[in-house]
Amino acid sequence: MRLWLAAVGRSRGGPTRDLFDEYVGRLGWPLTLKEVEVKKRLSSDELKRQEAELLLAAVPSGAIVVALDERGKALPSETFAAKIGDWRDRGAGDLAFLIGGADGHGDAVRARADFLLAFGPMTWPHMLVRGMLAEQLYRAQQILAGHPYHRS
Repeated sequence: MRLWLAAVGRSRGGPTRDLFDEYVGRLGWPLTLKEVEVKKRLSSDELKRQEAELLLAAVPSGAIVVALDERGKALPSETFAAKIGDWRDRGAGDLAFLIGGADGHGDAVRARADFLLAFGPMTWPHMLVRGMLAEQLYRAQQILAGHPYHRS
């Protein structure tokens, strides 16, 4: 199974990028990061629409799409791992995670998403969310492998 992360914004060096790179480096599943950006000043709705187009174009067709969204469902790590394991076991070749911009996701992303995932009700910096997601993917991989990394 191949993992994809399509995210609005360009990451720079620093602690949040280091966190992301640390966990991506530990993953046994390959993860490809695709960063997208709209550089024009637009209304919020138009910006979300254009970002949605770019995000959706950045992932393979046929991929399982998980949009990180504040209106999504917050899952315990074990449940998240089980969901990934189920997709894997059903033959999913590509699993894509989408992180929107400051204004959130456009309607096209939510309509296309197979699952909406939230990291709780708080708002997190988008660059930090990348690291948090990478760690949870690594944790899910370890849970599925029966490794003791995850302890509850």
